[in-house]
Amino acid sequence: MSKPLLSQLAERLARPVGESDRQRARLHLLDWLACVAGGRDMEAGHLASALSGSGWGRSTYVGNALEMDDVHRTALLHPGPVIWPVAMSMGSAPLSARLDAAIRGYEAMIAVGAALDAHHYAHWHPTTTAGMIGAAAAFGSLIGFAPVEYANAMGNAASVSGGLWHMRHDDVLTKQWHIYHAVRTGRDAALHVHYGATGPQGILEGAQGLFEAMTAHPTRLREAGDGWLIHEVSFKPFAACRHAHPAIDAAMQLREQGELRAPFKIETYADALTFCDRPDPQTELEAKFSVQHSVAVVAAGRDAAPADFTMQAIAELADLRSQVSVSEDPAITARYPKHFGARVNGLELVDTLGDPERPVSDDLIVAKMQTLGAWGGIADADRAAEMALRGDDPAAIDAMLEDWLA
Repeated sequence: MSKPLLSQLAERLARPVGESDRQRARLHLLDWLACVAGGRDMEAGHLASALSGSGWGRSTYVGNALEMDDVHRTALLHPGPVIWPVAMSMGSAPLSARLDAAIRGYEAMIAVGAALDAHHYAHWHPTTTAGMIGAAAAFGSLIGFAPVEYANAMGNAASVSGGLWHMRHDDVLTKQWHIYHAVRTGRDAALHVHYGATGPQGILEGAQGLFEAMTAHPTRLREAGDGWLIHEVSFKPFAACRHAHPAIDAAMQLREQGELRAPFKIETYADALTFCDRPDPQTELEAKFSVQHSVAVVAAGRDAAPADFTMQAIAELADLRSQVSVSEDPAITARYPKHFGARVNGLELVDTLGDPERPVSDDLIVAKMQTLGAWGGIADADRAAEMALRGDDPAAIDAMLEDWLA
């Protein structure tokens, strides 16, 4: 009889982490810090300040507020805003241990998330469903778990996981609450196991388990061979929903060629329209989930930065938005989610800037830190980049977060 899926995953988590993996994790740490810096003065940031007494605790509410958090395509989830608050939550841990915790958290979160199917994604928020499991793995790494402890903690986290997508129909902070819930619940699951709790290691595939309750056709857990799944995660260079990025990227390439002219015809995959077909956004959140607005931003000569999705930008770009049409291309849908693609006025992209096939440079992540730091009103963006990419002083990062989110 084969071992439960979480037990198999737990054995993967117990492997040693290599230095090249930690270097990759440093990029994701910087990317997350950039997102926190940029979102600190938003409504979610103000709420976070009232809810938590620690910098890492407050960061749970702002790491995804700008819609620029990292993403795994086939798992259809955002690891950074869940995993990094957990990895940074043990003040006594050296930076190397925090990087290892993040790598293991990404691994568990992506492995489970990639096993969820289209039925799950249609109803449930995978960043929350798999995020609780990843959070348990990350904190277990900080504690120093053995495989059985990882499996018990992830099993308890999975037993209460999930978050419904209905919140995206309203201009609410529920998405940020989902992140807070995933961080706190997964972390607490690991802490309980540390003090003796046990958990259902067959909770994923069991008769009354997560797959049975939340999926129609689950697949196997995602594996990365001898490597770690963090290397498959994409970065987001634009301040919009990831489903709008392919159209933004194609429009930017046309603009660089001097070929971006109205009317703008967008063809993309079905989920991009499910989430981002909003021709007339009324709020900043709706603008970030509007492929029409996103392409209008590029047509206006803008860079798809946070300022381009404000109420002022929504008003200024109404005429350009009205010249954008969208439709599904079944061939592009067939390649999804392995490839997030789009066609704009005949120019088709199979993969998008920030994906592993089209990676961004370290310098672009540093530039993102500078841009979002300026947007969030912080003065130490360059220092943050230096600490994340080359430093070895986690206490300094902790103090910086405290200062940003005071």
